[in-house]
Amino acid sequence: MLKKISVKTNRRDEMIDITSEVKKVIRDENIKQGTVLVYSAHTTAGITINENADPDVKHDMLMRLNEVYPWEHEKYQHAEGNSASHLKTSTVGASQTIIVEEGSLILGTWQGIYFCEFDGPRNRTVYIKTMEG
Repeated sequence: MLKKISVKTNRRDEMIDITSEVKKVIRDENIKQGTVLVYSAHTTAGITINENADPDVKHDMLMRLNEVYPWEHEKYQHAEGNSASHLKTSTVGASQTIIVEEGSLILGTWQGIYFCEFDGPRNRTVYIKTMEG
């Protein structure tokens, strides 16, 4: 089953924990065993899994991505001026696949699923595809 969730972002660079929304889809679809694919169909936003206990981790990740891919660079050619967001998205990736076992996402103790905004603020869509088996 394919579900869509809306994500409203508030800053240019932001990581939003969407783990609870993915868990809700698993519950609503009554998936007991299988996988779930979480996908961003945006060229300037991605999906990652990382620590969700300490907010400093999100800060540090975004800080380092901004250092590696500065918003402005004299050699960027993309006319829209958001080359950094495209580079960040390609680095983070557009999707994550998570195992579902006994109706629960298999995530580590400190792991969460994040929507990564790199060109906000915007209204975004995340696709969640459940696969039983």
